[in-house]
Amino acid sequence: MEFQKNVLEYISQSLMTTNETIAIAESVTSGCLQLAFSQMPNASLFYKGGMTVYTLPEKVKLLKVSRDDAEENNCVSAGIAETMALNVAELFGSDWSISTTGYCVPCGDSDYKVFAYFSFSYKGEIILNKKLELHPKTQALNAQLYYTEFILGCFKSELNGLLILK
Repeated sequence: MEFQKNVLEYISQSLMTTNETIAIAESVTSGCLQLAFSQMPNASLFYKGGMTVYTLPEKVKLLKVSRDDAEENNCVSAGIAETMALNVAELFGSDWSISTTGYCVPCGDSDYKVFAYFSFSYKGEIILNKKLELHPKTQALNAQLYYTEFILGCFKSELNGLLILK
């Protein structure tokens, strides 16, 4: 698994320049984002860690997702992604967080679609929440890798916008 080196370096440099930290909460990407952050130059200076939380009980227990909401949406919704992002940032005491939830294979719960929700939080506020949909015939690993690359690109853009404002 190889991620775009320039994206990783840009994220690393941006977080070090602003002296900010990040934590990750993953479901559908199942550790791919955590792997990407661990490969960034000087990761230990800004990457606090993350968790892969796959099941409803763990999302409720560890990330304080509403059980009712989780049961209603099979743990996959924009609101669940937001809750995961906010609570992983709080748990790790980080400035930034990224969360993912969704499907990498089509199934009845997803209406036979392949999609993910992801959220970014910054200093206790959700600043981005998006849904990304892929072709239903996308292979599971390819979906996870595509989600990861897309999310990293979006995060780079958010950091770039923040640095321009500062």
